[in-house]
Amino acid sequence: MLHGFLSRNRLELIERCRVKVAKRASPKLTGEQLEYGIPIFLDQLIKTLQVEQTAHPMRSRKVSGSSGGGKSIPSEISDAAAQHGRELMQHGFTVDQVVHDYGDACQAITDLAFERNELIEIDEFRTLNRCLDNAIAGAVTEFNYQHDLVIADRQAGALNERLGSFAHELRNLSNTATLAVTAIKTGRVGFGGTTGAILDASLVGLHNLIDRSLAEVRMAAGMPVLARLFSLAHFIEEVKLSATLQAHVEECEFAVGEVDPRLAVEADRDLLFSAVGNLLQNAFKFTHDHTEVALNAYASADRIRIDVEDHCGGLPPGDGERMFQPFAQCGEDRTGLGLGLSIARRSIEANQGVLSVRDKPNSGCVFTIDLPRHAVPEYFPRTAR
Repeated sequence: MLHGFLSRNRLELIERCRVKVAKRASPKLTGEQLEYGIPIFLDQLIKTLQVEQTAHPMRSRKVSGSSGGGKSIPSEISDAAAQHGRELMQHGFTVDQVVHDYGDACQAITDLAFERNELIEIDEFRTLNRCLDNAIAGAVTEFNYQHDLVIADRQAGALNERLGSFAHELRNLSNTATLAVTAIKTGRVGFGGTTGAILDASLVGLHNLIDRSLAEVRMAAGMPVLARLFSLAHFIEEVKLSATLQAHVEECEFAVGEVDPRLAVEADRDLLFSAVGNLLQNAFKFTHDHTEVALNAYASADRIRIDVEDHCGGLPPGDGERMFQPFAQCGEDRTGLGLGLSIARRSIEANQGVLSVRDKPNSGCVFTIDLPRHAVPEYFPRTAR
C-alpha cells in the first residue's frame, strides 16, 4: 500500500525535497518555513490514502478535497497549502517556487518508489495527483492573493505620499498668493514691488503644479494620445510666452532660438507642452543665479530636436538616469514632488519620442526631446491649444 510506503519513508522524502529546494531556491527555506509545506502535505496524503481503504472512501475528500477543480468544499490540504503559499510570499519567493515545491514531492515519491521496487496502484496514483492538484491550486491562489495585497498596499502608500505632497505644495502656493493679494488690497504695497513678485511666483507655481498633475493623471489612466500635426514654430512661441514670466520670477535670462517655419511635429500637443514646461521649470530651478536658460528647436535628419539647456554646473556621476525616476530629487533644492522629469519622459514616450539628458561638465546640462520630423502644409493657420 502506498500509504504504508509513505509512512515508512516520510523522513527520507522530506530530506529529498529539502535537497531539491536547496539547489534551486534563494532565499533558502528554513525548517519553520517548511512547516506548512511538504511535511504536512505528506501527512495529509497518507491520511487520504488510509481513509480510501475504509468502508467510507469518500470521507477522504474532507482531507484532500474533490477532483476536477472549480468550486469545492474546504479541505485540510487546501488550507495547509494556502498557509504554505502565504509563507512563501512573505519570505520573498516567487509563484514558481510554490509550484516546484509540490512537484518536488511528486518526483521524490516516484523516484523512491522506483528505487525500492514499490508498486503504486492506478487508484493510488490518481489520489496522489488529486492531492497535488488541490495543494498547488490552494497554495498558488493564496500566494497570488497575498501578492495582490502587497501590491495594493504599496500603491496605496505611494498614492497617499503623492496626494500628501501635492496637497502640501498646493496649500503653500495658494496661501502665499492669498497673503500677497491681501497685502496689495490694503494699498500699502503695489504690484510692482516684492509682494507683486511673490504673487507672480505663486501663480506660476500653481500653473506648473496643475499642468504637471493633469499630465500625470492622463499617463496613469492610460488615456489615448490625441496626436495631430502642428507647427513647431508656433508651438515654441506659445511655450516662450508661458515660460517668460517664470524666468522673470526666477531672475534668470531666457533665450529662445529661431525655429524653421517649415517644421512640424505630430504629437499630443498638451502632453508635449507639459513636458517642455516641466523641463523649463527644472532648468529655471537649478540654473545658477543670473545665468541663461536656452530653448532651441531644430531638425536633425528625419528627427525634430527640442533642447532645454541650463547652467546648473553639471551633473554628479550617476544622476543622468536617476533624475528620471519618480520622486528623485538630485539637487540641493528639494522643493516640489520630484515627479516632473518622470512625467515628462512618459509624456514624450507616449508620443513615440525619446527624452534624454547630456551633461556639460562644469557648465550645465542639456535635456533633449527627440521626435519624428514632419513638414508644415503650405498653409498652416495659427490655432489655439
